[in-house]
Amino acid sequence: MKERLPALIALLLLIALVVGTWWAAGYAQRAIPIDPPRRLTHEMDSWARDFVMLRTDASGKPVNRMEGAYAEHFPDDDSYHVTDPRAVGQQEANPITVATANSAIMEKGGDRIIMNGSAHVHRQPDAKNDALDVRSEQLIILPDEDVIYTDLPAIVLKGNSRMSGTGMRYNNKTRQLQVSASTDVEIAGSETRSRTRDGSNQNPP
Repeated sequence: MKERLPALIALLLLIALVVGTWWAAGYAQRAIPIDPPRRLTHEMDSWARDFVMLRTDASGKPVNRMEGAYAEHFPDDDSYHVTDPRAVGQQEANPITVATANSAIMEKGGDRIIMNGSAHVHRQPDAKNDALDVRSEQLIILPDEDVIYTDLPAIVLKGNSRMSGTGMRYNNKTRQLQVSASTDVEIAGSETRSRTRDGSNQNPP
């Protein structure tokens, strides 16, 4: 019995050490606050003044440019909120377009640009077409498709011709202007005035 006593004491001490370690680990976990998983909220993570972003094609040629007086980036949706924006589209074989507004939201690195407040898009003239101007309180630009559209009332001017309506979509590649509803058209050099409703689809005047 005396020979077994030291071994028994050592075993009891070992058990006490294991139990004490387990209790200490549990107490430490309960006593030390653990940060919850980070919530991804719509909060700015960076900003820039005199903001400029260029997008290029596969060959490295610039095709779109966004600049502004001030920009903030939001990581939750990878969007940029730009003050006094100026967006330039210069895709090869298409007329250059320049868009301005009071503010803009550029989503997903520039796949979609929402121009808000006194939005204006100017398409430069080419050999076959006069300059084209589109104005609305909101214009949405799809740079990769070279398309501009809005669901709000808008006015389109081409030379001395004028078109106004609610809901418009302009494709700079095909030079096609689609008007959804309530359109007034004034053709330069003509005394007639035409009005179409609900789903008209017309070329620029």
